[in-house]
Amino acid sequence: MTTPPKTPPGFAELPALFWPAAAGAAASAAWLGALQREFGFAAAAAGMMARPPPDWASPNRVALDLETMLLRDFSATEARGDAVPVLIAAPHAGNSPVLVDLATGQSLVQVLLAGGLQRVLVTDWKSASAPMRDLGIDSYLADLNAAVDDLGGAVNLVGICQGGWMSAMYAACFPHKVCTLVLAGAPIDLSAGQGKPGMLAHALPLEVYRQLVGWGQGRMSGRYLMESWKSLNPGHYLGRMLELHREFAAEGDLSRSDAFQRWCDAALDLPGRFYLQVIEQLFQQNLLAEGRFTALGCTLSLADVTCPAYLLAGEADAIAPAPQVLAAAALLGTPAAEIVQQTLPTDHLGLFIGAPALQQTWPAIARWIADKGGAGA
Repeated sequence: MTTPPKTPPGFAELPALFWPAAAGAAASAAWLGALQREFGFAAAAAGMMARPPPDWASPNRVALDLETMLLRDFSATEARGDAVPVLIAAPHAGNSPVLVDLATGQSLVQVLLAGGLQRVLVTDWKSASAPMRDLGIDSYLADLNAAVDDLGGAVNLVGICQGGWMSAMYAACFPHKVCTLVLAGAPIDLSAGQGKPGMLAHALPLEVYRQLVGWGQGRMSGRYLMESWKSLNPGHYLGRMLELHREFAAEGDLSRSDAFQRWCDAALDLPGRFYLQVIEQLFQQNLLAEGRFTALGCTLSLADVTCPAYLLAGEADAIAPAPQVLAAAALLGTPAAEIVQQTLPTDHLGLFIGAPALQQTWPAIARWIADKGGAGA
């Protein structure tokens, strides 16, 4: 058994300090106290330097105002009503969902619309307020279902990052409402690859995560999540930032670089119950992949999902490694001939805002959705 060091460390040293929950209570308390101070300092510093969050780049309207999200409709007025809608379940891990419509020329929404999809909508997740602290995964799935019903009861579902496992859950719970399912950078089988979030979830006792939620008065601070990830991955974070800024500048559009920086500074708080369910039941226990996750009163099985599916993964993705994403092919009930698996030579963010993915891969996905899901003109 390992024990925490006698001198509580700084947060940046966290990866070397994992220890079992059985470590002494006093040592654990001291370590958590140091962690709280580091978190508080990082969050306060980031808050002082943060700029206003980026706006949505494309015209849209709020089609529905629900407890967990605003449903944003980016469709042209004349397109609303005929084609099967495309619903993007945006990332929801402490980041702003604006990532999918970051800037003109750097927008997944715009690519899908230009690719012939008539109706495109996005889940604009709300930052958790104090009254939202007890909302769990069920609340998010229920609101997703309310959005689908409002759209006519059938959608083409595009799950991005953490919105991906949520999309997979929804498709397993309501298979008759999902015409096609796209999972991009979505962790589905946590036993299939070594992603950093999963490794961290296993390395720390659940009590640490409960304490973090306690510090947030029942919520998980999005600022804590953002700053902790930067601290744990300083080299990758800074390197990727420079790469994207260089890419944007080379294309002569510094506004995209500014929008990306403002997205990096933006943060959304998560309901504490939701966050702890994700850590324990998904990342630690892998219940979704094992067919043991219970949602909305049902035990979900991905084998119940039989619609055409498109799985998109990044070779250098440390958040949702390719094996975690592509493992869905063996878990879904969709016939193998109706499952597309594609891996790109990029990292996590490159799947959604990288120029090669937006210029080459996503237009092809748009055509696939139009063909398989009746979403085109």
